[in-house]
Amino acid sequence: MTELVKTGVEGLDSILNGGIVKNAAVLISGNPGTGKSILGLQYLYNGVDQFDEGGLYLTFEETEDDIREAAESIGFDRWHEYVESGEIKVYDKRTLLRDGDFSTTLDRILGDLQDTNYDRLVLDSLTMFQLFFDDEKEQRQYLLKFIDILKDSGLTSLLTTEQSAIFPETDIGLENFLTDGNIYLIQSPAGATSNRYIWVAKMRKQSIKNSMFPLEIAQGGIKIYEQAAGFSMVGESPPWFGEETE
Repeated sequence: MTELVKTGVEGLDSILNGGIVKNAAVLISGNPGTGKSILGLQYLYNGVDQFDEGGLYLTFEETEDDIREAAESIGFDRWHEYVESGEIKVYDKRTLLRDGDFSTTLDRILGDLQDTNYDRLVLDSLTMFQLFFDDEKEQRQYLLKFIDILKDSGLTSLLTTEQSAIFPETDIGLENFLTDGNIYLIQSPAGATSNRYIWVAKMRKQSIKNSMFPLEIAQGGIKIYEQAAGFSMVGESPPWFGEETE
């Protein structure tokens, strides 16, 4: 039987029919402001807070203080406590970029991952990760190496990435094909405000509900609603939403 890792995010584990397959690397895609970083923080925080599973947070864009402030602002009040205890370990931009040579930095990270006893990992973001490589061949080589190390280390991982298109079918990249699952966070204009949705497009080795579900971001993080009737849908759902897949 396939072993699953619960995210602890309200509504998400139900959509995933129990959670994420253990050791999977899942891509979280969306425009800026759709909640990708919050989902990553929530996944790690819940891992410690609810399931006694430690986590690693890698960011090329922010400092450890930035991450702490973001986590506490959304209601993850014990984030600093978990970092101090070592249950969450943060690799911030100063740590990741201190060598000056990114290949050296990546090799050091991969070495650390092989020696880790953590269960979860978040990379925020894969977009910045990919900017360090000169061509697609080198990018693919290091991304495959990175994902293989994550799996060999027993880590169940979320990798965030920016996309330019509102709907994902127009913006498919190399990373979509190299990861085990694709989850899209979508923000659709609705007059003076906007509606937020989540779409689980692919998960290897498990069945999923791949309709587009409404979500909200509030104190305590992301909450997903399986009953879309509580939200105003903009136009008709695209034809590729609405069926269970395996």
